[in-house]
Amino acid sequence: MRILVAIDGREYSLEAARFLNHLDLTQEDEIRLLHVINFVPLLHEVQDYSEVIYTIKQEVAPKILDEALEVLKPLNVSITTSIAEGDVVEEIIRASEEGECDLIVVGSKGLRGLKSILIGSVARDVVSKATLPVLVIRQKQWDIKGRLKILFATDGSEYADSTAEVLQRIPFPIDTEITILHVVQSAIHDIPERFYIEIDDRMKDVVAEIRQKEFSESSRILDRATKILSDRYSNLRPLTKVGDPSTEILSFAENTDVDIIVTGCRGHKGIRGLLGSVSRDIMRYASMSVLIVKRC
Repeated sequence: MRILVAIDGREYSLEAARFLNHLDLTQEDEIRLLHVINFVPLLHEVQDYSEVIYTIKQEVAPKILDEALEVLKPLNVSITTSIAEGDVVEEIIRASEEGECDLIVVGSKGLRGLKSILIGSVARDVVSKATLPVLVIRQKQWDIKGRLKILFATDGSEYADSTAEVLQRIPFPIDTEITILHVVQSAIHDIPERFYIEIDDRMKDVVAEIRQKEFSESSRILDRATKILSDRYSNLRPLTKVGDPSTEILSFAENTDVDIIVTGCRGHKGIRGLLGSVSRDIMRYASMSVLIVKRC
């Protein structure tokens, strides 16, 4: 597996690199560390300093990569470094595509609200624009103790199946605890159960039949995902919930102290390169790390 790790010298990007020490990487795997010099010429009375700042950034870049190399010393894998200049997001995506990488890893502070507009925008834009799977490491996963816990959310679509196949290939530890969650968006979800007593027996039978079919389909979806993941992992727990997918996924992840939420989306390039509503909500609101897998 070829993994591209974006390094900017700040703590959260360095810790994203450190997270790779938790993976079962072998000599056949490769890590590519990339630092992008994003130079914006200064204007007006301070433009005389532009060349000096540019020179400083060039001199600092190798030192930033050396820090990441030190963090990854425990790994017995091939590690290469590179420095690019330009727009950070565009260079990360370009390097990942030209290097035929399988996964992009970026760090994020995971701030919410107004601050998230200014901080964490690189991670958000990489997830939105990249065609490769992107693993966003947040602060909660800087110091993992015990088994890694993953929540894989599937809706049974071909995109979810592709995501399961990607998850099966990523060298997370074999003993990783994976909950496979399917959220049923029931056709009768907006009818409070206390009103069921007010409908006749025929309608009660219809409601019961609808629920039976929904849970039967959910079981089929979970079985298929379990079959894909069982090629690598054995600690799998299928689970069905009913409700709004974004709410149920985020709620379960918070309540069970999940380390990584894994979800897929269709994904498109250009104007259509926006995340689906569920993956967008997870990327925006999850406090833990997120792996988003697109199928473009």
